[in-house]
Amino acid sequence: MILVFFGMTASGKSTLAAACAARWHAPRYNTDQMRKELAGLAPGTRRPDGIEQGIYTRDMSARTYQALLGQAEADIRAGAPLVLLDGSYSQLAERDRLRQAAARLACPALFVYCHCSRAETMRRLALRGADRDAVSDGRPEIYRYQQKTFDLPGAEEPGVIRLDTEDRPEALVARLESSRLIPLPAA
Repeated sequence: MILVFFGMTASGKSTLAAACAARWHAPRYNTDQMRKELAGLAPGTRRPDGIEQGIYTRDMSARTYQALLGQAEADIRAGAPLVLLDGSYSQLAERDRLRQAAARLACPALFVYCHCSRAETMRRLALRGADRDAVSDGRPEIYRYQQKTFDLPGAEEPGVIRLDTEDRPEALVARLESSRLIPLPAA
């Protein structure tokens, strides 16, 4: 299975994906890390580029999502039972491309839409701004932009779990495990 954690900046998707990867011993690929790797940058390098500028152009975003998909495909073909992807996946077309690739691999794809309140988002963005090791370049202006442009998953979008992330990561992982929607590999 390919399990995708997606949502707006500071929605908790990376924290949750990292906790799930550690708990389930599954490979995890993150768009922030991949984007910087493709650009030849160290993960913690700050890039406060404008929206759709610098390493955040549409072309670079397409390359980033394609590289994540390539990693997932390679792991699935090598026998990994579960691969985690972590990124905004803000456009339905990006999510559909991933679904199509999973279908070609005869592998289910499930999406966990991570969300939280605006107040919590702003609190997390403030913490991130003070964290010298943060990989994400998410900022309040990016959050405001995403609020206008993000293709929110509708009820008709297949394979989406909606998860409010305003809880401890361990509790969220337990909630996903108890949902029985994710076929976890045998321990």
